[in-house]
Amino acid sequence: MFTGIIEQIGRIDRVDRVGDSARITVNGPAVVDGVRHGDSIAVSGVCLTVVESTENSFTADVMAQTLAMSTLDGASVGLAVNLERAARVGDRLGGHIVQGHIDGTAQVLSATDGDAWRVVRLSLDAALAPLVVDKGSIAIDGTSLTVSAIGGGLDDGWFEVSLIPETLVATTLGERVIGDRVNIETDILARHVERMLSLGLHSSIPSSLVDDSNPLERSIR
Repeated sequence: MFTGIIEQIGRIDRVDRVGDSARITVNGPAVVDGVRHGDSIAVSGVCLTVVESTENSFTADVMAQTLAMSTLDGASVGLAVNLERAARVGDRLGGHIVQGHIDGTAQVLSATDGDAWRVVRLSLDAALAPLVVDKGSIAIDGTSLTVSAIGGGLDDGWFEVSLIPETLVATTLGERVIGDRVNIETDILARHVERMLSLGLHSSIPSSLVDDSNPLERSIR
């Protein structure tokens, strides 16, 4: 489990392709401090398991499904990546609950600079559209952000995030240009609600949990 607060920008030192999977070595001295075999580190939002480590880098295996779902399919030596160690119980939740389980990718459509921020517009896949809402949480390349605007339809959907100077400097998002792909993870709560609705389970909420005096709560029974 992560919070979407990036600790360090790392660089990929090595990529070994093994059939339909890969093993990558990432240089990131800050995140390997105290790391142990089996620990989790998010690499641009993708939760990976440490299999080897040195004082400056760690190595992790990336399975075929992860490559297919994320930008790690294009991982190459020198690529900059956002790094975050798994949260510890008792840590402050500075961002939002991020699992490191990527839903897919989005493409940068535009980037508009303001006086002290940058507004980035990204494509929104039809399958993810129901899970992204205005002022909701979203993780982009592992960075916890708030959706500042949303628009379009299922075929041409888009959403925007507003990036402050700190985010532009402390994450790889400051390097993103039109056409770049980024990893997207939607809010876990939205995914649970969507699953319940798709199975019709919203009608089976125990009556003890519903306030009959509230018309809105009665309507979901």
